Amino acid sequence: MAPPPVKYRAIKKPHRMHITTLRIENFRNLERVSIHPHPRLNYFFGSNGAGKTSLLEALVVISRGKSFRTVHAEELEGPATEAFRVFIETESSGRSHKLGLERSGKQWRARMDGSDVALLSVLSRHLPLVLMEPNSHLLVSGSPDVRRRFLDTGVFHVEPAFLDVWRRFARVLKQRNAALRARELRVLDSLDELYTELGEKLHRYRRSYCEKLFAEFAAQEAAAHTAEQEGIALEYASGWKGEGLAEALAATRSRDLERGASGQGPHRADLMMTRDKRLIRTLLSRGEQKGLAASLLLTQARLLASMGGLPLILLDDLASEFDRAHVHSVLDAALGCSSQVWVTGTARAELQEAHKMFHVKHGQVQEMV
Repeated sequence: MAPPPVKYRAIKKPHRMHITTLRIENFRNLERVSIHPHPRLNYFFGSNGAGKTSLLEALVVISRGKSFRTVHAEELEGPATEAFRVFIETESSGRSHKLGLERSGKQWRARMDGSDVALLSVLSRHLPLVLMEPNSHLLVSGSPDVRRRFLDTGVFHVEPAFLDVWRRFARVLKQRNAALRARELRVLDSLDELYTELGEKLHRYRRSYCEKLFAEFAAQEAAAHTAEQEGIALEYASGWKGEGLAEALAATRSRDLERGASGQGPHRADLMMTRDKRLIRTLLSRGEQKGLAASLLLTQARLLASMGGLPLILLDDLASEFDRAHVHSVLDAALGCSSQVWVTGTARAELQEAHKMFHVKHGQVQEMV
């Protein structure tokens, strides 16, 4: 017997940037898709393996230049050719933009408003998004790099200089690690000044963003009174011991030389979540971790919206991840951000909010009337 449809409450909010057209060619099992989504809420339903998640994945790829399901880009190619294409049109305050991304063989090509763009970050900056999917609980229980990516996604959209500093630091980190393995002390001396300068810049960007994120999270906690958030303390850990990175590098150089890797720096930063000074991942069930991750992701969405970077909100397989009360809570919060919301599920839903509904079957997407 099919599960009963989920009923969603209506939320009225003004809307700004949204996708007006989405076209996908040869992306996984999506041979050819062309839809005109609703500016407010879009719901895609169908059986497992039909292509619902792949549709959201295509949006993530054009926004971030990579998938959340695989690190192997060739896995995204459908059976028709070795190339896939994703094209969208967006509208914001009466202005429209066209974005396209193509991968053919090992070559990527990105375009915006008819012109080639050299960096995929150009598309990322125009199309911020927040994704909630079945592995989002790893934001709470996973490794620190998951939480760093979460923070850096937010910083990228509010601090224009962040990406350049992050790239420069990544290069210097690679050079420093090579010098450590080769035990080239003079090279280390020359690198550590720039390493410190860039590392502390990254730290300041992240710390500034975290101050805003934590304040927004605390305000949400006070309003929602959810069990997952009660008594939770958030803290940004810089990635080194002590006040200054230069001092931390000097104090741990011998250890770094033994390991052949840099143990102090922003590449070791973390978002610490505790309750009564205990790490939250040891206290919460998997379901509670999902709830907390949802709160953090939607906090980021609200913060980006308040700072002028209204993101798309993608909720993959929402009803299977939460009970009915949490489904209502998550969707209401998403719609409350004034974002365009995309939801997938296995069963058709009853929606009170203005929306469009699409049936996904064998890689074909059909709008339901």
